[in-house]
Amino acid sequence: MKVKSLFISLLCAVGVSATTYTGRVVDESGQPISYATVYPERQPELGTATNNDGYFSFEAALNAEDPVIISFIGFAKQTVKSEELRVKSEKDAALQAIVLKEQPIALQETVVAAKKSHQHNKRKQIATLLHSVYVAMECDFPEQPARYSIVSDVAMQSNEKTWGMEQMIADIVLLPGADHNGHDSVQFQGKHCKRFLDAQKREEAKQIMNGGILERMDQSKKMPAKAPKHMMRRAVNSIDSGAVVHRELFGISDVRYDFQKEMNDLKHWKVSNESEQETVLTYTQKMTKYLGFFRMVYQHHYIIDSRTYSIRRFSVHAEVKVTIPFGYKLNADQLQLLNLMNMGQEHLDKFRMRKLRATADMNTIYQRVDGKLYVKEKNMNINSTIIGSRKKEVPIHVRATQHVTNLQTKEVTPLRRDQITRRIERQIVEIY
Repeated sequence: MKVKSLFISLLCAVGVSATTYTGRVVDESGQPISYATVYPERQPELGTATNNDGYFSFEAALNAEDPVIISFIGFAKQTVKSEELRVKSEKDAALQAIVLKEQPIALQETVVAAKKSHQHNKRKQIATLLHSVYVAMECDFPEQPARYSIVSDVAMQSNEKTWGMEQMIADIVLLPGADHNGHDSVQFQGKHCKRFLDAQKREEAKQIMNGGILERMDQSKKMPAKAPKHMMRRAVNSIDSGAVVHRELFGISDVRYDFQKEMNDLKHWKVSNESEQETVLTYTQKMTKYLGFFRMVYQHHYIIDSRTYSIRRFSVHAEVKVTIPFGYKLNADQLQLLNLMNMGQEHLDKFRMRKLRATADMNTIYQRVDGKLYVKEKNMNINSTIIGSRKKEVPIHVRATQHVTNLQTKEVTPLRRDQITRRIERQIVEIY
């Protein structure tokens, strides 16, 4: 409270007072976008989400030129000056319409439409090209730790309707090559968390979202004192299951590690697209496990600068099929989670998962700072269907994005254990 009072006193001293900012977010056809996030770039914890009609309102003490970020997964991020959204008086309640342009997450359309290059499809040419990219990666990616401040949004959908979204504001320390397998190590420190839910789902989600089930899951994963390191690491990761989702999204696909592992497997590479500006290198792999009950096809797309061979974006596309011969009876916690995705109460005690079908697209976009490459944005889109023994289908759609709001590249130290394992308090915000 003393800190908050001091903060308010300082604002008054410099002549900046809290005011209301409003607007409406729509797509290019004028249709409202619900669950779009709106936040001041320098104070993202003060932000909000749009309601079902696309409207938003939040209070903050901002300068006229302070940028406000408007973002929704699958659309290009928009930045406006706070002055454009400020309500100057009770009579002045005009709402600015902010139009977001569609920016599909998947890069598949570009890749599929590309013409094959007969010259580069030769393995010798591919090997030379891959070596050039590898050399560029060794120069481009830093060997020193970096600290990212991020705003991470994970939205759940069913039947194309978003019913809930979690926003996590966090710091991430990336330690190059520090993982036990030689991967980059991702340390996550959550700071603020808001869960935006519609009225219908709020009560259903309260017990799960407030930690009841998550805490029981955490307790069930406690490990003995002499447990192996990898088991202890898994236990630490489960301390805050919600934070793990956001951390794993940032850590999906270590591009340098993946490329180095794949570059000598020439038969799975091809040039999917090339122009004077960009070249798309695609690595395709198929996996079959457990006597064919698990099948996955994935593609890694490395979008590189055609002249310098530096990577600009990295995209993953995966298709997964899982078949369970005799059905798997879901436990009470899992059934409640499914119930949040519009599964009827009458199916809770009977549902046996028989099949899972899913497609996933993930992208990483890079920025260059002081001659090195750092993450600028990550996004993900997962479409899946769980099929039960009585052909009951539960559609699950997950859309996620992470925007970097600040980057520290010098004098970065690893996070302490207590910073990583602290449970982040959830603020539940109802969307009307």
